Amino acid sequence: MTAEILDAKAELIEHEDTRDSRRLGFSLTLPAQLLILFIAVFPILMQIYISLTDWSPLDGISWWQAHELWNGFANYTDLAADDRFWSALWRTVLVMAICVPAEFLLGLGLAILFVDNFPGRRFLYSVLLVPMMVVPAVAGYMFFMLFQSGGPVNDILSFFYGAPVTIAWLSDPDLAFFAVIASDIWQWTPLMFLILLAGMVGVPEDQLRAATLLGASWTTRFRTIVLPRMKTIIIIALAIRVIENFKVFDNFYIMTGGGPGVATETISIYIYKVTQQELIWGYVAAVALVILISLSVVSAFAIKRMSQSREAG
Repeated sequence: MTAEILDAKAELIEHEDTRDSRRLGFSLTLPAQLLILFIAVFPILMQIYISLTDWSPLDGISWWQAHELWNGFANYTDLAADDRFWSALWRTVLVMAICVPAEFLLGLGLAILFVDNFPGRRFLYSVLLVPMMVVPAVAGYMFFMLFQSGGPVNDILSFFYGAPVTIAWLSDPDLAFFAVIASDIWQWTPLMFLILLAGMVGVPEDQLRAATLLGASWTTRFRTIVLPRMKTIIIIALAIRVIENFKVFDNFYIMTGGGPGVATETISIYIYKVTQQELIWGYVAAVALVILISLSVVSAFAIKRMSQSREAG
């Protein structure tokens, strides 16, 4: 009986020590937690507040006095009727629909080639990663020079065509759209390649060997072993590029400025122009909030799919 009492007292003391340790840990981390919460929540609350007003820096009042220009949900109703906004959003979705699959397929093909060792693999691997290391603004300037009327692209076409080619790539709406998409695919295919290669290398070799001994072909091994093991990695790679494509700005703006006209104006360029040139900050806050919510939904969907694939695996 005495031993049972002593054990109970020991458990009670251990429980109190654990509770005190947790309380101390919470007290020590509370300032940092409050700071992180402030950094994350305050900009969103400020954005919601500004989006419900007609406030602009030109009004001569501080942002916290924006309630004097309260307009309710007028910015959101204007947004719903803004054809230029919907065109920029559609253009951004189109860029995403072209670039992300192209980058995925090219990255997957390169990952399949580089999963095995071969002479010069390390050197070629380093070369393939160079575009990803280039600053997007620099990449935009590079492609701006490449697609000039007297640039290297036309020189190469002239060589194969046998006559001078002077295509105005960046002055034609359709060709300019093709040029900016080419710059995005060139720069971000290496990222997709890197992520997919990491996932492919992580596939257990013993399963692949067993399948080979059982007579499974390469395509069968890839379809039944490699792809299921890479499902989470693929979702992560696609989610990253979808979100990043919504934020594409540097190379598009440097190459075309969103033109000719608005032919290459993505949602980021549209927000920049309305913010810096037209200074309609209340309306821009509403636009940015809608985009933030949309991307949050995409992220939540990706996280849900990753959780489902992990549970299934």
